Amino acid sequence: MTKTQQATDASGQDLNPDEPSEALREEYAELSDRVREARTAYYVNDQPTISDAEYDELYRKLEEFEALNPHLVANDSPTQEVGGEVSAAFAPVKHLEKMYSLEDVFSTDELTAWLTRAEAQIANLPGAPKVQWLSEVKIDGLAVNLLYRNGDLVRAATRGDGTTGEDITHNVATIKDIPQKLTGENLPQEVEIRGEVFISSKDFRTLNEHIVEEGRAPFANPRNAAAGSLRQKDPQVTARRPLSMFVHGIGAAQGFDLESQSEAYDVLKSWGLPVSPYSKVLDSIDQVLTFIEEFGTQRHDLLHEIDGIVIKVNDRRTQFRLGYTSRVPRWAVAYKYPPEEVNTKLLDIRVNVGRTGRVTPYGVMEPVKVAGSTVEMATLHNQDVVKAKGVLIGDTVVLRKAGDVIPEIVGPVLALRDGSEREFVMPTHCPNCGTELRPAKEGDVDIRCPNAESCPAQLMERVSHAAGRGAFDIEALGDEAAKALTQPVPLDAPDGTEFSEPPLRNEARLFDLTAADLEHIQIWREAKRTTTDKETGEKTQKVTLQLVPYFWTKATKTKPSVPSKTTEQMFEELEKAKSKELWRVLVALSIRHVGPTAARSLATAFRSMQAIRDADEETLAGTDGVGPVIAQAVKEFFSEDWRRNVVDTWAAAGVRMEEEIDESTPRTLEGVTVVVTGSLENYSRDSAKEAILVRGGKASGSVSKKTDFLVAGENAGSKLDKAESLGVPVLDEAGFEQLLTEGPSAFGDDDGDNAAEHDAGTAENPTEMQES
Repeated sequence: MTKTQQATDASGQDLNPDEPSEALREEYAELSDRVREARTAYYVNDQPTISDAEYDELYRKLEEFEALNPHLVANDSPTQEVGGEVSAAFAPVKHLEKMYSLEDVFSTDELTAWLTRAEAQIANLPGAPKVQWLSEVKIDGLAVNLLYRNGDLVRAATRGDGTTGEDITHNVATIKDIPQKLTGENLPQEVEIRGEVFISSKDFRTLNEHIVEEGRAPFANPRNAAAGSLRQKDPQVTARRPLSMFVHGIGAAQGFDLESQSEAYDVLKSWGLPVSPYSKVLDSIDQVLTFIEEFGTQRHDLLHEIDGIVIKVNDRRTQFRLGYTSRVPRWAVAYKYPPEEVNTKLLDIRVNVGRTGRVTPYGVMEPVKVAGSTVEMATLHNQDVVKAKGVLIGDTVVLRKAGDVIPEIVGPVLALRDGSEREFVMPTHCPNCGTELRPAKEGDVDIRCPNAESCPAQLMERVSHAAGRGAFDIEALGDEAAKALTQPVPLDAPDGTEFSEPPLRNEARLFDLTAADLEHIQIWREAKRTTTDKETGEKTQKVTLQLVPYFWTKATKTKPSVPSKTTEQMFEELEKAKSKELWRVLVALSIRHVGPTAARSLATAFRSMQAIRDADEETLAGTDGVGPVIAQAVKEFFSEDWRRNVVDTWAAAGVRMEEEIDESTPRTLEGVTVVVTGSLENYSRDSAKEAILVRGGKASGSVSKKTDFLVAGENAGSKLDKAESLGVPVLDEAGFEQLLTEGPSAFGDDDGDNAAEHDAGTAENPTEMQES
């Protein structure tokens, strides 16, 4: 029985549905965090941590949980958002018209059911035309929005969270497929063109060959290569990558109208924009299924990698009438092909120690090509998963490249066992520091290394995390540099017993490092030497390992060793990081469960690190976007001497520990609790919350008798119903803006307590709100 099922008593009645159990809240918080972290890794960091299939399963689990517990659904739930967060490395750009995600289906039965329902809805529309389905391949790339004014490209942005994206105009300008100026006649005054940037399969192979020749690690797949290339801070780097684009949609537009999606593609092509050759208008569901089957057999023979087929209602007027949910259009669906599978040999099972000390087994396999890339490692999650899968070291295993991203060991091929296989034994001590491993708390499946302070593996991950985009964003301090700063290096041989002392024993001295501290740091690197046989002319390449300086240049007869340019850049970026916002400092500290969303809430509510340290657990938990799980993690963090020392040492080094207060913003919402639900035209979820908090108000995620105002956007849902049943005043977006400017007095209540409804700013329902 799950925790969710335990929320009802023997008679099937909800146990106090207005006050969910602590266990239920914790389960929801942890599930939401896992989805959010996986999405950030995929959309923001371009480094997915779980497979598409695992993410889809996790996401569906969250949807099912929220369906069973609608009173727990939070505004910042991943199910209420589109795509990922916006990286702070680029300027935010608000789209003129929202960019939506697509609803995914994973079997032809699900797809048939979806198309059948859609056809029935369309048949009930007055004067609805005959249904036609425009079907096209689903490009495995990065969604981009192009804005043209009078034919000129003026801006390009990533999808971001659907409302706000990242400004990548200079990078997109380097892609030869994208015209800087549209051709043809009767061009619209202003139009948003949506499409997908990708790297072709052929170009991807060539790119990786060059990268390997240069001694660097190749890209995992074309999607990550394309996303990483577009998110380069230097457009010259982007220009050297073989990026292409196909456009497939139109957002906001002025000055023209089209009857069908297929006609839109013809028009886009006439303007000089690249349009996919893999699309077709089909008249029946059977034809759609045939189209899917045909492309499924040739998916690796196409110009680019695909992970499914997108099916859209072809008639544009019908699209408009069907409309959207808060996240997806009701007139389009994405069918995702099943993951691909191959057999390979499981050579070994080893363990990795992560940032929080979690010890994760992973399989080492004979390299095998699957879904377009060569795979030799795959995660096994924990010792229970190893047992559940029944795999032994030496087995031939089924390997699935789930979702074309992260490989997964499915299980053993039992018929091929010969008796030489052996069981995996989970280590009892940390392979990096020798500390005895144990669960963090009783009942945990995962085991962890409790030496959080100085375990080299954990420390390396924390330093790398602190330098990441979501924290200090120190580009010159990547994984390899973090490893060089934290890992003891064997001096006599790669597997020797005499080790160097790393500069960092924990992250406290990160901002106190000097170039002199790094002069002695060396790492083992491969050195290739080619010799030619004088008689036969045959060339032989010999690979040896040698110790080389990492942060300093190698001394020569004419030049002494000096800090490298990358090292100088790292120190410059460390200095800049000291002035970063308080929420980034909180993220950089690796407090468990505290990601960007919770960190923003804490920084906005408490304004200083000291105030957060001094707050009791109940006060922390009462902060919107925090809750009891995160509050407990924060208190546990500051209860440890060495962690407090990290914060104090950073502060002494000049790292900013207070939030800057904008005195120009009036505190119009002091003591006022506001809940925002649904989609607003001029505010993202974060910006609406920020607007409330900076004015002294509380941005709550749930409606109760203590709620002073509910702001209802499009698709407001159950929170609107609850607010109306409790008599809570409901405002539309215009009313929200008036509330921000004038405070509750604008609605007949000076205290913000049971404010009276204001006719001009109150929405009886979402439809009236949209029309007002």
